[in-house]
Amino acid sequence: LVDFKTLFVFAIQTGHTTGPSLNNDKLYKFAYSAEVYVDRVKAPLQKSAGYRISSGVDVNLLWRNPDNDDNQLIKITIRDVQVGNVNERPAAKNIFKGKSTEKIIGQEYLEALQRPIVLELARGKVKNFYSYQNEPVFTQNIKRGLASLFQLQLHSGAAHEVDISGKCNTTYHVRQDQVTKVKALDSCEIEKQGFTTHNQILDVSTKATSATIYVLEDSFIKTIKAEENYVWLLNSQRKTGAKIVSKQRLELKSIQAGPGLIAGKQVARVVKTLDSSYVAVPLVAEPVESECKKCPSLSEHWQSIREHMYPEKLSKAEAARSFLYFIQNIRKATKEEILQIIRSENKELLPQVVDAVTSAQTPASLEAILEFLDFKNASTSTLQERFLYACGFASHPNEMLLKSLTAKFKSDIANEEIRETLVIVMGALIRKLCDTEGCKLPAVVEAKRLILSRLEKAKKDDNVRMYLLALKNALLPEAIPLLLKYAESEGPISNVAATALQRYDPSFLTKEVKETMNRIYHQNRRVHEKTVRTTAAAIILNSNPSYMEVKNILLSIGELPLEMNKYMLSMIQDILQFEMPSSKTVRQVLKDMRAHNYDRFSKMGSSSAYSGYIMRGPDISSTYSLDILYSGSGILRRSNMNIRIFDRNAELHASQVVIEAQGLESIIAATPDEGEENLDSFAGMSAILFDVQLRPVTFFQGYGDLMSKMFSATGDPINVVKGLILLTDYSQEIQLQSGPRASTEFLGGLAIDISGGMEFSLWYRESKTNVKNRVAMFLAGNTEVDSFFVKTGVENTLEVETTLDFISTVQFSQYPFLVCMQMDRVESPFRRFVTKYESLPSGRRYTARIGKAELLAGNEYPLHQENSNMCRKVFDAKADSSSNWF
Repeated sequence: LVDFKTLFVFAIQTGHTTGPSLNNDKLYKFAYSAEVYVDRVKAPLQKSAGYRISSGVDVNLLWRNPDNDDNQLIKITIRDVQVGNVNERPAAKNIFKGKSTEKIIGQEYLEALQRPIVLELARGKVKNFYSYQNEPVFTQNIKRGLASLFQLQLHSGAAHEVDISGKCNTTYHVRQDQVTKVKALDSCEIEKQGFTTHNQILDVSTKATSATIYVLEDSFIKTIKAEENYVWLLNSQRKTGAKIVSKQRLELKSIQAGPGLIAGKQVARVVKTLDSSYVAVPLVAEPVESECKKCPSLSEHWQSIREHMYPEKLSKAEAARSFLYFIQNIRKATKEEILQIIRSENKELLPQVVDAVTSAQTPASLEAILEFLDFKNASTSTLQERFLYACGFASHPNEMLLKSLTAKFKSDIANEEIRETLVIVMGALIRKLCDTEGCKLPAVVEAKRLILSRLEKAKKDDNVRMYLLALKNALLPEAIPLLLKYAESEGPISNVAATALQRYDPSFLTKEVKETMNRIYHQNRRVHEKTVRTTAAAIILNSNPSYMEVKNILLSIGELPLEMNKYMLSMIQDILQFEMPSSKTVRQVLKDMRAHNYDRFSKMGSSSAYSGYIMRGPDISSTYSLDILYSGSGILRRSNMNIRIFDRNAELHASQVVIEAQGLESIIAATPDEGEENLDSFAGMSAILFDVQLRPVTFFQGYGDLMSKMFSATGDPINVVKGLILLTDYSQEIQLQSGPRASTEFLGGLAIDISGGMEFSLWYRESKTNVKNRVAMFLAGNTEVDSFFVKTGVENTLEVETTLDFISTVQFSQYPFLVCMQMDRVESPFRRFVTKYESLPSGRRYTARIGKAELLAGNEYPLHQENSNMCRKVFDAKADSSSNWF
């Protein structure tokens, strides 16, 4: 007789696909363990939270196909189940201490777990999985995890296999009596629940691996070691993350005499002969519905946090924390429960409730908020605006949300500002859906068609501006010809269209776009305002400019209005100092003395453009840019502050605050610059927040309004945006191959208050603009394995509160006038905590917590040396003025 080992080696050498084979009339007795570890990413497993299930496993051959030895039925029985800690722990910290397995799991579940299963193996693959109908899903999944281990092939190569994880791409490596199976977990086709954040910088990265090593002896399994690893890292803060490690081990302990084979030719009859209650069930895991037995109702939870949600507390981290936990509870609530809170709350707290309900992004929350808000009623416009902005910031918007807003836009809206905000937000949703391959969804197609067609038909400037702002958010490639048309028009419309084009990725800026921008900058067809010309120059210089384009811009310096000369020089110097993409071309042009000479580079003025780093880290970097353009008379024309966040692959336009003024020269009897002689008096503010253009705010419009505001001014800043924003919103459920279901959730929220103001003193011939950004951020990440009878997990929390002020002071009693720009960040409390836990349904719980709290030093950002020199003069002049008053 040829022994089984010789046959096994022959099978490997010849590439035969025979799977492992059991001997007749034998009982194989194994020791089995399944371990779960949960912890921080770099923490050692010896200190992790988790648990271990261990048991004996009996395996015997029931039937072998008389016509095909590769077709077998095997019976697997779990026995002597034990549950305990995955790591040794003192008795006081051991939640399983003194509890029997029956008490921990429950008698019904333990009995179900120990009922045998039957596998039909065909050439080593599980063809059918037989178990009992209506068995608890949890115990059925544990058995599926064990059964999946018995699936392997005995030759190297790739395969598509169905096991507990779904249908997965699997690769086998065979070497003598050892087989290594590597499963590509990201390829597994299984019902998945969850969502990710729209922007990559705010999202979470995940990595998953699975490997199983088989050692065989005498044609059957001697040992199996399987390990599955999941790692999650917050992209913006890669020290914040979690991991789950799931291990399975099956080891043959003995082979004893066992029951004989069952005679028969058909599998189904053999199975029914064994037990008529057996049914074939899928090997793929079933989802488990977890219930929270002692959780508070939505109303009870709201009462416990509402004191932190008052407007005056919105710059505190506790407000952001309460906001996030409220969203979690809203996502579990019904429409009626949500409406009960909305309808019973007072006016002070309602805007924050609207933020949370809209951010929850469930069908129930959307239905509730749309039923509550009446867009035909102008008195609730504040709530309508908060709802719309929360829609614009939606972390994972769907087609239904855009469809609902489109329907509202087509219906009656009492407040014209709300109508404008609505279409601007529709533009933001179009871009987010297109970014996730949803551009061809019916609701997106309809919304795009509506905005583009109505823009072409619009006659009033206010309507044109409204649709241009929507396109500034949507960034549709097909909108570029329309934007070019309006960019070459005149007035505020031209400026909006140009700034919309500035937001496009340079890859979309075609030859036609650059030709148009060159015409605007060089005024080939008509005279344009300085604001539009400088925007056109920025677009050219940021989109891979040619040598001649850069040269023509440099040659124009000296022929421009005074302050525009200085601004363009400052822009060129900033490109060089900050090593922007076009810096190489600029340096080449500067070798030509016609472009680079003293006369051109010594122009006086106070306008400036400057970029710098707020932070440079291993994960992300953050930059700021400040540029200020003045009119020739020393009055602010435009100030623009941007904060951008970058990582290796993505960018987030975190904020932009633009303050614009025009037509103010008559107040000080000054002469307007070329092309700006007939501008109406105006000042206003426009903001972009987390890549979403908001509706611009007007300080005053027209000379009469200006005079009225000047004499009644209180000096208080005007609020631009105030509220609660959901930034990071990541939720995934994972099926572990050992049987349990795991989940991970990261939520990041921002409580924000941005305000801005402009003061103007004729007496002191001084103007001042102030933009104050007060923010509090809270981030919570919870990674948990719920095994029905025990929960184990790790929770990360991170919080920070800070204020960023940007102040520009201009004294125009002389020329060149004195300009001082200040950008300050106050001291910021920063706290980080990590909590590991294990808990039983009885309430017994183990927790271990570590944390760090520190005060981040405040910082005054240096800007450039010329600005520092100017600030000294401004403050010296103020000191002299106050000391010489009497």
